Amino acid sequence: MGDENQLEYALRGKAWKVYWYLLKNGSPVSVREVQRALRFSSPSVAYHHLEQLRELGLVQKEDVGGHYVLVSEVKIGVLRHYVRLGKLLFPRYFFYALFSTVFYAAFLLFLVQDFTRENLFIITFGAIVCAIFWYEAYRVWTMRPF
Repeated sequence: MGDENQLEYALRGKAWKVYWYLLKNGSPVSVREVQRALRFSSPSVAYHHLEQLRELGLVQKEDVGGHYVLVSEVKIGVLRHYVRLGKLLFPRYFFYALFSTVFYAAFLLFLVQDFTRENLFIITFGAIVCAIFWYEAYRVWTMRPF
């Protein structure tokens, strides 16, 4: 737990944005590429944060070309709520919301014949569950660094 707290403390501010960019990009990046993508004032700012991530053991610098490659993923902070599929990062709640919405729509289309008390309860409960999952997915999405 102590290492996780130290890592969470080290990964904040611009270092967190650089890590997030490397995580999303998924391929080797140069200092200038990071500087341009994150709109840092100079390449030295990007270099400083890339070196900070290298010292933490999260990235490696390639011998040829000097590009930086992500070598370790950590689940700290908001990343605990994300799932990575290839180069894409999705809030975990997105999948819950999608799953519940698909089954809710299938129920409404195929199984509701009339509006009995039981069906009205399921319709109401399903709508509330879907709304909660979509709200949580949106909330976690807005917590990403950029």
